[in-house]
Amino acid sequence: MAKKVVASLQKGGGKEHSKVIKMVKTDKGSYSFKEEIVHNDKVKEWFGKN
Repeated sequence: MAKKVVASLQKGGGKEHSKVIKMVKTDKGSYSFKEEIVHNDKVKEWFGKN
């Protein structure tokens, strides 16, 4: 499914956005992944927030 999302972003104004994935540690000690599509200018800001 991720390939569909990324492929559809290549059309039109989608090149201004990136799919970002962040690994976060849960309270139980395991890891989970958070993913979101953000504007290219906001990528570093997205990774910086908790």
